[in-house]
Amino acid sequence: MNGQPRVALLCEGLFTTTTAKTAIGALRYAPYRIVAVVDSTREGVDASAVLGSGVGSGVPVVASLAVARGLGVDVLLVGTAAAGGRLPASYRPILAEALAAGIEVWSGLHERVLDDPDLAAAADRGGARVRELREPPRELPVGGHRTRRGGTRVVLTVGSDASVGKMTASLELARALARAGRRALFVATGQTGIAIAGDGISVDAVISDFVAGAAEQMVCDAAEQADWVIVEGQGSLTHPGFSAVTLGLLHGSAPDDLVLCHDASRVRMKGHDDLPLRSLDELVRIYETAAAWSRHPDAEPARVRAVALNTAALASSAASAAVAAATTLTGLPAADPVREGSAGADRIARALLMGAHAG
Repeated sequence: MNGQPRVALLCEGLFTTTTAKTAIGALRYAPYRIVAVVDSTREGVDASAVLGSGVGSGVPVVASLAVARGLGVDVLLVGTAAAGGRLPASYRPILAEALAAGIEVWSGLHERVLDDPDLAAAADRGGARVRELREPPRELPVGGHRTRRGGTRVVLTVGSDASVGKMTASLELARALARAGRRALFVATGQTGIAIAGDGISVDAVISDFVAGAAEQMVCDAAEQADWVIVEGQGSLTHPGFSAVTLGLLHGSAPDDLVLCHDASRVRMKGHDDLPLRSLDELVRIYETAAAWSRHPDAEPARVRAVALNTAALASSAASAAVAAATTLTGLPAADPVREGSAGADRIARALLMGAHAG
């Protein structure tokens, strides 16, 4: 593709704050132009009217791919993550139309687009490329064999639960460290982060034996370009479904510092209403202990340096109270790096810089 892509986000029937995670991330952080959101159920509104906080301002929600094509789209990005990573039935005719028209498709779902014979035939007719964001490299190492460049600092965002804002916190931290004059690089480990950054490895699609090796490889490569490597976390050590990938990422990235991410409106584990979330102070202990399991006994221990809160679902007064409560409970700086803007992210970055100075 020549030049910057012009991207439409496919969110048919699912363009909401809870179901359009990839679309929201792209609208907030993507370096390329997003020309439209495709969702016939919300036709005619501005994307920011759905998402709020100015996210997607100026991006129209359109009824069809045909309208998006009139705006010059050359890439269609699947903007939602359906349960089980399957392509929704409502998406298939739209994807077929795009591929037959020669429009490149980017998908971060577990189901591969070209596994559908009809979609594969449409791609053949249109000569269209499909970019599977979750497709891992063919050759990955087992972890534990590479040492990153000296003088670098690795930060991993970890979560109280899945989908609490680890990618967002990571991107905001990379920006905050850059504002502080540090060379910082974001390492994408999930499909939305890869869609934004342009590269990375979706570790939840990697064979379990190689998750740590994939993380180690990405961190070592990033350390050749930056002094601060900010690794996007995945899942949670306390989530019964996603803890395995969290642990592999934790040990493979071998972080110096951790930032604990938490949705302040949530009290139960995602998808498990019978399972309460652990307290923030307990989570600090859990992550610091688990990080030590694969470290040399003489190595500097990895510490949780700050708490990044997602207070989007709370009123302003409740959000401020949640930030204060997190600091009281953990004894650590806390902030919402989105709601508070650069001031919140800078507060967390200062905690990281102080931690590095303290050694």
